[in-house]
Amino acid sequence: MEFEDKNLKTVVKKAAKAMKVPVENLKYEVLSYGSTGIFGLVGAKKAKIRVIAPKAESDVQKTTDVPKKKATKKTVTDWVKKESVPLQDSAETVDEKKSDADSDSPESEGIDPVAIELGLTVTKKIVDKITDGATVRVEEKNGQVFFHVEGGKTAVLIGKRGQTLEAIQYIVDRIVNKKSESRTRIQIDVAGYLENKKTNLEQRALHLAGKAKKIGKPVTVGELNVYDRKIVHMCLKENKDVRTQSMGSGFYRKLVIFPKKGAVTKRNKK
Repeated sequence: MEFEDKNLKTVVKKAAKAMKVPVENLKYEVLSYGSTGIFGLVGAKKAKIRVIAPKAESDVQKTTDVPKKKATKKTVTDWVKKESVPLQDSAETVDEKKSDADSDSPESEGIDPVAIELGLTVTKKIVDKITDGATVRVEEKNGQVFFHVEGGKTAVLIGKRGQTLEAIQYIVDRIVNKKSESRTRIQIDVAGYLENKKTNLEQRALHLAGKAKKIGKPVTVGELNVYDRKIVHMCLKENKDVRTQSMGSGFYRKLVIFPKKGAVTKRNKK
């Protein structure tokens, strides 16, 4: 049976009540962790789980000699194969390429000055509605346009865990690329926030990659937006011991680091 609700905690309680079992005894498989989306308006998604009825689960256990731990591993593996795209060792997986924001389609020669001017105008208008005294500087680098915002109430522009900044980025990107034949890659930063975030995310990715190799099991980085996922993908692209994969759909997706075969440490082999 499948259940869904606004977040994982509430859907688990809902399922436990329906199945008449304690929450701690509920056996379930997460199909979607859900997300609030941007400002709760765009990309919102409910959490969803699949629950196996106690009787059905006991019947399955009777027909197999596989220990419970191994059965759990098999279930997780089966779920990954069923719910996600084919596993690949590339820096960006197939499901990432399906997203407009993730598109790696060839850029046109040079950036359209009209797109830059439009992006600058929209960014300034949004920023001015949020705070006073902020300035926006434009930079073109590697076929991408950067809008650097300085001054004003930077904490308000960034928002909790960068969610306001993500929303501004999303809106400007959509407006600029709405009718454009060739996509203009846009990045908005406030007081160097994204640069610091990138450094911290890369350090975290390297740490979790080492952990995945050590324990010989997949490690979840968390649910990240498209820009953060790309940072992790690129950071571990040349790593010979692990591969990265995004799972799910929508603006926020779960990113998992998988150890490659033969990359398990000696300690783990013992």
